Order: sequence, then C-alpha cells, then structure tokens
Amino acid sequence: MSHNCLFCKIVAGDIPSKKIYEDELVYAFHDINPQRPVHILVIPKHHLTSLQHASAADEPALGRMLAVAHKLAVEAGSPGGFRVIINNGEIGCQEVPHLHAHVVGGDQPVGPMLKRQA
Repeated sequence: MSHNCLFCKIVAGDIPSKKIYEDELVYAFHDINPQRPVHILVIPKHHLTSLQHASAADEPALGRMLAVAHKLAVEAGSPGGFRVIINNGEIGCQEVPHLHAHVVGGDQPVGPMLKRQA
C-alpha cells in the first residue's frame, strides 16, 4: 500500500467508494464520474503504479482484473458487450498513479476506440 495513493486509500476503507466486488487480489467500484451507463473501475489491491511497472509477480492480479470484468459488466447492465480500457503513463493519459481498468458499457455501442486523425 502507498499511503499517498488515492486508490490504496479506497482499498483500505479510508476513502468511501461504491464497491461492487472484492477478493484477495482485486477491488472493483463504480467510477465517481461515469462516462457511460456502466463504468466500473477494477484495481489490484496491492499498489502497482501502471502496466509499465508490472512484473511476473503481478500476473495473478492482472489476470483476475480481466477475469472479473465480464461478470461485473453483465451484472451492472451490459450483457451485450463492454470495453476494458487501461491508460498507462503520461502519454496514455493515466490520471491516477495506481493501475486501474475502466470497464465501460451499457445498452448502446461505446463508440470508436480512438478519434481518427484527418
């Protein structure tokens, strides 16, 4: 745990969240500023800054993050599909320096993955 990390504080219960899933490896909660009808964050419970810092020791948590994405998306109201987004570092527009996967969906397509450049 990093004592200065927002998501570590959420996992520790120091900052409230709308938790929807927790096990020994990952924690999932509703995004406080949802961009789609379904917008869930799935994070490893241990502090991991980004995929750029991941090692083989992180594989169980990384795999679990992806494994629970479908279950959570369906339960939240996106049975027809969803998108998983992981932003990494400054170029990837990562806003919180704790690895997190955005699981987004709903009853309409989420749109193009990236804006096409002219």
